[in-house]
Parts: sequence; structure tokens; C-alpha cells
Amino acid sequence: MRFKDKVVLVVGGNSGIGLASAQAFAAEGASVRLTGRDQATIDAAVAGIAGARGYRADIADLDAMDSVIADIAAQDGRIDTLFVNAGVGGFAPFRDLTPADWDHVHGVNLRGCVFTIQTALRLMGRGGSIVATGSIGGHAFVPGNTAYAAAKGGLYAAMKVIAGELVGEGIRVNLVSPGPIETPLLHRNPGMSDDDVDNMREMMIAAVPMKRMGRAEEVARAVLFLASDEASFITAANLFVDGGTLELG
Repeated sequence: MRFKDKVVLVVGGNSGIGLASAQAFAAEGASVRLTGRDQATIDAAVAGIAGARGYRADIADLDAMDSVIADIAAQDGRIDTLFVNAGVGGFAPFRDLTPADWDHVHGVNLRGCVFTIQTALRLMGRGGSIVATGSIGGHAFVPGNTAYAAAKGGLYAAMKVIAGELVGEGIRVNLVSPGPIETPLLHRNPGMSDDDVDNMREMMIAAVPMKRMGRAEEVARAVLFLASDEASFITAANLFVDGGTLELG
């Protein structure tokens, strides 16, 4: 039981990679706290995880995230592991990209992630572990991916600095960067029809050397490894879970 008696906060833990990770943390003995934006999926997630507690909060709303951390402080007194997984897509050709598109994607994928980590640090001490979800999209050319690539690339850079500043405090900071994964996020791209999504999915599979989409549970295993004591000598790492796409595609 790698996380027995540990308090684990999964931000964006109500679906996809976050939910798979929350379930895996709980199976390893953790007391899971999770956030999401949709109350119905939060309730469903909490109902399926013994002892879990859920919060409706948008990571882009820093005040809402402050309230989540404050409640965990009052009820649990600490956070041992933080997994910042909340994210949004936002594909648009560069000529069509708007400032609103940019701000929305960056508000969640970069600004929200960075300041959620900063806030959660109030409750973390030596031995703490932070993992965030990056993406191979922050390291490779994908048409229409300007805002998303900039946000995920920025998160990669920020996490290296954060890791360097916290290493002396005994807190490890790592990134897991998935490739094409079967999650609800794939179907939540404004302006994309079902046919567009199907076409994009086929293109993704064609680009993966393993010729399939990844599963949320496969990413969750990487998250738990980085968060656990098995990775006690690992910090500032970026672990790609992409079927070889970035290096072999």
C-alpha cells in the first residue's frame, strides 16, 4: 500500500486520467480529495471511492481553489501528494485564434496549475510529492495547437523551476506527459463536430508507433510511480506516456 495514511489531492479528478488516478491512489490506501467542474461526475467519482471527498471548483478560479485548500487544511491538516490534472483542449488554426481562446486555455492549463501548486504548498512538508499533467503537445508540432502547445510547454518550463526551488525542502516535483489517450477531453473541443473528432482520433492513432490510443489507467500508473517513494530519487522529470509517439513517430 504505497499511499497508506496519505492525503492525496487530485485536481481534475472527476473523469479521465484524473479519475483513474484517484481510484488508483485509493486502492493504494490514500485518503483521496478530488476536484472538478461538473457536480454530477464529482458525485459519481466520490461515490465510487471509499472515504473520498469532492469539491466543485474550476482550477482557473483561484479563489475557488483557495477555498478547496482551506477546507482540506481544516479537515485533514495536510496534503502529502498533489496531482494537478485539470486541463482543457482548444484547437484552432492560428489565423482564427482569439485572445479569449488563448486566455481560456492558459487560465486552466498554465496559470491555474501553477497557482494551485503554490497554494497547496501551504499544506505540504518534507517528503511531499507534486505531479502535474503535461502533454506531448507541448513538445511537438500539431496543427491548430498554438494556445495548447504554449500552455503545456510553459507548464514544462515552470515545473522545472518549481522543482529546483523546492528540492531543498524535500518536495519532489514531476510532470507526466501523455500522448493520445481515450478520455472525455478528446470530445470537448469547441467548434469540432463528431466527424472532426473521429478524423482527429484516426490521425492520432496513425501517428502512434503502437497504433492505438492509450488508456487513462496507463497514465495513472505513471502518475502513481512518480508520486510514490519508488521515485524517491526523481524530481524535475518529464515522463512521456505516449506509445513512443514523440521519439519514434
